[in-house]
Amino acid sequence: MGAVLFSLYQRIVLKNAFWVMVLLLACVAWLATYIPSMKLDASADALVLEGDTSLEYYRVISKRYGSEDFLLVTYQPNGDLFAPAQLKTLDELRGRLALLPNVSSVNSILDVPLLQSPRVSINQVTGGEIPTLRSPDIDIELVKQELANSPIYKSLLTSTDGSTTAIQVNLERDERYFSLLNERDSLREKAANDSLSEAERAELATLEETFADYTAQVHEQQAELVAQARDIVKDYRSDATVFLGGVPMIAVDMIDFVKSDLRVFGAGILLFIVVLLVAIFRSWRWVLLPLSTCVLTVVFMLGLLSFLDWRLTVISANFVALLLILTLSITIHLVVRFREYAIAQPDADRFTLVSETVGVMLRPCIYTSLTTLVAFASLVVSGIRPVIDFGWMMTIGVLAALAMTFIVLPCVLMLLKPRAEQGSKDDSATFTRYFAAATEHFGKTILVVSAGLLLLSVWGITQLKVENRFIDYFHDTTEIYQGMETIDAELGGTIPLDIILDLPKAKPVAAKPAAVEDDFSSDFSDDFGDDFGDDFGGGGGAPQSEWFTVAGLQRIQSVHDYVDSLPETGKVLSLATFYEVMQIVMGNVDDLQLALAARSLPESITSILVDPYLSADVDQVRISVRVKETSRTLHRQQLLTDVRAHLIDELGFEPEQVHLTGMLVLYNNMLQSLFTSQIMTLSAVFVAILAMFVVLFRSLSMAFIALTPNLLAAGAVLGGMGLAGIPLDMMTITIAAITVGIGVDDTIHYVHRFKAEFAQDQNYLAAMYRSHASIGKAMYYTSIIIVFGFSILALSNFTPSIYFGLLTGLAMVAALLGAMLLLPKLILLLKPLGPEAGAKA
Repeated sequence: MGAVLFSLYQRIVLKNAFWVMVLLLACVAWLATYIPSMKLDASADALVLEGDTSLEYYRVISKRYGSEDFLLVTYQPNGDLFAPAQLKTLDELRGRLALLPNVSSVNSILDVPLLQSPRVSINQVTGGEIPTLRSPDIDIELVKQELANSPIYKSLLTSTDGSTTAIQVNLERDERYFSLLNERDSLREKAANDSLSEAERAELATLEETFADYTAQVHEQQAELVAQARDIVKDYRSDATVFLGGVPMIAVDMIDFVKSDLRVFGAGILLFIVVLLVAIFRSWRWVLLPLSTCVLTVVFMLGLLSFLDWRLTVISANFVALLLILTLSITIHLVVRFREYAIAQPDADRFTLVSETVGVMLRPCIYTSLTTLVAFASLVVSGIRPVIDFGWMMTIGVLAALAMTFIVLPCVLMLLKPRAEQGSKDDSATFTRYFAAATEHFGKTILVVSAGLLLLSVWGITQLKVENRFIDYFHDTTEIYQGMETIDAELGGTIPLDIILDLPKAKPVAAKPAAVEDDFSSDFSDDFGDDFGDDFGGGGGAPQSEWFTVAGLQRIQSVHDYVDSLPETGKVLSLATFYEVMQIVMGNVDDLQLALAARSLPESITSILVDPYLSADVDQVRISVRVKETSRTLHRQQLLTDVRAHLIDELGFEPEQVHLTGMLVLYNNMLQSLFTSQIMTLSAVFVAILAMFVVLFRSLSMAFIALTPNLLAAGAVLGGMGLAGIPLDMMTITIAAITVGIGVDDTIHYVHRFKAEFAQDQNYLAAMYRSHASIGKAMYYTSIIIVFGFSILALSNFTPSIYFGLLTGLAMVAALLGAMLLLPKLILLLKPLGPEAGAKA
């Protein structure tokens, strides 16, 4: 069967090399026209677990309490923040920000109601006569004290020392986005249960495309908004320290970092590849051929992804660099093998040389591609949409690299004029023979060091953690880092966490005595009916709820005070804040006074103190917590576990009453899933690769020997991450698959060549030396090019790009040393190919 297929390949591809290249170039050129339309996806789906039930709950809560995206501007003037000139400048900045597109409101110290500057009466509160910083004759000193000590504003709008303030620019909730999102997710859920009709399948396909297009449009609008906000903020930096923050800005900047790295470092990597290919082969023919094959493969895949409207994310943006690695690896192996044949058979015709090269290299290259494909396919089960997409992209990319290399390189070689290759049949001076000599003379040392590294790697893997600080993704000179640091240190934290409390179904928080309620209803209707409506339940102000009693508010306050006491938390807001304010204004209050005051509150107060924290329709309250991302003691999973346990075990809430949600929960769910979905999946990947080794090498012992260096390479990278304290997250998790994929390639090529060399004289040592001098060169060249090329990523401002470059380099070094030292030593020691026929060389 294999002979028949190879014969077809010779007749169709090699015999018609010119027309095959014409058709291929035409196809690539057509796909290239779609590349300008390629988009990067920066949607929030990149941070959450696919199908996470917490995500649906989070969206319900966000809609219920009117949560909006916002930009945050921190402003720290060189002089006194409350000086008239500074307040005027602040007002000007606030006004300009308010005119930005899609802005619903702007909150600043100039606009918020002041209750203690001086202390206002309940009549002033209910009458809406509450002063602000804009009010004439306001006492600035009292304002400073209130903003520094107020339960509402402290560490929210101003820092405790009064030197820094924040302007919150609230963005309009995009109802169309959430409408499309809900429709899409609803149909996706039905599709997961295999209950979609044909019409619904068509509708889902349309919705997927519509939602993707609209998401790209929203990102472009956000990018424009952030750019305009930056232009405004820039005008005030001469007299103040000003930073821009917020989730929309972070999303925009992450994409900008990736685009910059693709442009700058992509060009740098290509330059390194060119320089090293020139140094290795000393011939422009063998520089341009591998390079053009790599470029054609990348253009083909980018065009295909654009044609299919498959969008790159922050994670899959590394897809281009990895595709270069894979294509270059296959190409160099073909080039080295072709040059070997050309040197050994100087009089052979071009068709014979190309056919022999393809015939010998096709099988190992197919197997290396299949094993690499299995490694990347393991990412598909991650449950994280960008990681899933990356897995599929690399799976398709591996096949494209294999097909493109075995079409482009042989066809071009058929079309080029024959040329004598420089080199010698004597391989005694080959650099890679030093690895063979080290294996022969220091074999025991290699085994001992490998065993030590294996134990160290296992220990390092146990130190792996999924806890990471998002701020560490960015260099400390970037605006994102400095802004997040300022917000955490001065303005109450950056990561939102919501604690949702429901009333117990059988037992309310506090029931009012029936007699008191009846008497109160009658008197209230007679005395206050004209002001508040026909009955106690009607009228404006805060809605009635069992939580809105002294007993209910005290229970909320117990949760509020506990969460506020934790070192990882910053600003905490809830109905307990309203209760504290009422005590400041009215002194000790009872249920009656609380009800009267609550029913008469103006909209300016309820919109700040009540509406974001109470949903009377479902008898539910929300405690809003901002967690400090810069905290060195932050362990998300432990924090969430401790909070829930304290509320249930210490404060007496029922388990079904307590819900934790917010981006902290969603991001933590995604991180925690990485161990179960990826680290555990790697074992299955190795089992699959072992099975493929058995089929390829037709020897169980050789399969186990070949697997050992790969286990060591993967362990070295993952263990090194654990020992270095590099967290396992959605960015670095891909390194494990990369390590396995790269390591397996070297192993297959080496064992395949070793078996061929051993068949000549049944001499293990001689076969090892010949293998190192031949296939070892291709392995060494590939590794050196990739290590040096990707080391340039260490200069990036985006930490994941730095990790990707350095860890990819480490993976290549580990794979090379494993294949050139440990693998041959195990073969020499265990002799899996049978006894030697002759004496030792």
